[in-house]
Amino acid sequence: MLLTVITGILLPFFGTALGSAAVFFMKKNRRAALTDCLSGFASGVMLAASVWSLLLPSIDHAKELGRLAFLPSAAGFFVGIAAMLAGERMIEGLSKVQQYGKNSFITALAVTVHNLPEGMAVGLVFAALMNYPDELSVSSALSLSLGIAIQNIPEGAIVSLPLYSRERGKLRAFLYGVLSGAVEPVGAVMTLIFARLFSPLMPYFLSFAAGTMIFVVMNELSEEMSTEKGKGRGMLFFALGFVIMMSLDVALG
Repeated sequence: MLLTVITGILLPFFGTALGSAAVFFMKKNRRAALTDCLSGFASGVMLAASVWSLLLPSIDHAKELGRLAFLPSAAGFFVGIAAMLAGERMIEGLSKVQQYGKNSFITALAVTVHNLPEGMAVGLVFAALMNYPDELSVSSALSLSLGIAIQNIPEGAIVSLPLYSRERGKLRAFLYGVLSGAVEPVGAVMTLIFARLFSPLMPYFLSFAAGTMIFVVMNELSEEMSTEKGKGRGMLFFALGFVIMMSLDVALG
């Protein structure tokens, strides 16, 4: 059982690392067409993940509220958007932002914030598996981890590729992408230890993360794929990313 839990906790992190490794196969001077396609695909993935991996599970976690189950999700989502707006204002003057570019920094921050409640969700599932093995199967718990890991592959690339294109070395860009996913096993372990404490707050954590992700889609990535020439291909890859992520979330439960 211990090996199963460790594997389940680390799978999402490995997905982020795998996506971040895409930087080693990418030329620094990417063509505008490739940027439009990557931004569109990333936007579609992030939007679908925000709905099916975060908002809907957030509402499900609050189902004991009946018809008011949407309230924690609505509150967390609004606070997530507001926090990203405030964070954007605060970091605009930082030297780090000037060095890496505001859009890259905001995207990396949102992906990192988004990964924490995902790790906590994994921790809750494996806590339930350890405490109530008759009610949850090992395959169900591992399928959740695998689904998040697959989702994290493009997210790792979202972080590392823009950093590399802004004069960062491949190794450094890769490490920043990996670090954005390092919060997942941390969140999972914390939740395993304090499962009873974190469980009631999960609707807020999940919807907060959804707010940060949708902020990035609307405020940052959509700008990068909205050039006059690239709008069409950007939208097509947005649809492709959305459909793939939606299908994975539904198929993997």
